[in-house]
Amino acid sequence: MLGRMLSALFVAIVLVMPARAELTIQISEGVEGSLPIAVVPFGFEGRGAAPADIAAIVAADLRRSGRFQPLPREDMVGEPHEAQQVNFQSWRAVGTDNVVVGKLRALADGSYQVQFQLLDALRGKQLAGYSIPSRPDQLRQTAHQISDIIYETLTGQRGAFDTFIAYVVATGKGTDKATHRLAVADADGYGEQTILESTQPVMSPAWAPDGKRLAYVSFNKGRPAVYVQNVVTQEVRVVAEYPGLNNAPAWSPDGKRLALTLSKDGNPEIYVVDMATLRLQRITRHYAIDTEPAWAADGRELFFTSDRGGSPQIYRVRLDASGAATRPQRLTFEGRYNARASVSPDGKHIAVVHGADGKYRIAVQELNTGILRVLTDARLDESPSFAPNGAMIIYATEENGRGVLAAVSIDGRSHQRLSLQSGDVREPAWSPFKRL
Repeated sequence: MLGRMLSALFVAIVLVMPARAELTIQISEGVEGSLPIAVVPFGFEGRGAAPADIAAIVAADLRRSGRFQPLPREDMVGEPHEAQQVNFQSWRAVGTDNVVVGKLRALADGSYQVQFQLLDALRGKQLAGYSIPSRPDQLRQTAHQISDIIYETLTGQRGAFDTFIAYVVATGKGTDKATHRLAVADADGYGEQTILESTQPVMSPAWAPDGKRLAYVSFNKGRPAVYVQNVVTQEVRVVAEYPGLNNAPAWSPDGKRLALTLSKDGNPEIYVVDMATLRLQRITRHYAIDTEPAWAADGRELFFTSDRGGSPQIYRVRLDASGAATRPQRLTFEGRYNARASVSPDGKHIAVVHGADGKYRIAVQELNTGILRVLTDARLDESPSFAPNGAMIIYATEENGRGVLAAVSIDGRSHQRLSLQSGDVREPAWSPFKRL
């Protein structure tokens, strides 16, 4: 598997393509004890039917988090659109702790005003309430923003619904019409856009901290190279095109450096490239394979995969003020295979691909204690990536012989599947929070 991880990559860059079919999300396992909440259908003040079902989008977001259990619409005891219309006793009678009400109002200039209130049914009081301006093409984003507000108000943790995921889709494998696309979609799978398309494989997308750039590996000039592409302007920059392997780009938390794997000196090693000058600094020096770097949350450490101990495991180095690295420290010991580290936003955990008993599953290890917990139970899970709030991990797996994406909560209690109607979906990367 480590050999496949280090294979050369081939890709051609093209212009952005039209939006494609959305990912379909299935909740395969919910959370016992999740918070009951009613998201009442929003009222609409305008001509014809409402342009979007805001309440349905919000309810779906909250359900996907695994922290909430939205009340089915057929069980609702009314359809109030503002707090004054809510009979709290009736909602308590159906076991609902919180109620969300709201309305969508069409304005003369073609825009909309979205108003909502989050209500505590047990105490009969308002917890949050906002009026948000929106455009027709922004209504889903506005719904995700509402979900974020509700999630943070009730859990104390920032919501990650108004974010993106990047992933690779392969279709027509084994035929002369095989294509590989690097795509970006909303965190709920809607609004997919193709960033690049090729007849050759595409791998290793990595988001910059500004959420506007993606690093990836390409073979645009006849040999593997690392590219950075602005997803808004489509501007493309070559970052590394040395002889041999150029692979596994990873952004530093400040967006000023990119860690990557190069074999220009004959052996795969970890390097850091300064994005302003493209100056390289070598981090590891060992005859083993060192690959898949990942930055610590504070930008002062690098995690990476190495087989220097006889099998792939996760190691860590500390970087001093000059960028020089300390001697690598091995972090994972449970199992014969631990690779592809992803660091949680709070810096307390790493998610890894954990190999044991012939299976490769997603596991989380606490950095302070070294305790490792396996979260999934499939045969071939790979490429874990934390949500920016650290609550969920998205990863790639197989279902009925086809690549799909999946997500699991960090405690392993909530599971979901994301798949397209056709094609293998791989290499997910969850974006950072959008910057205000």
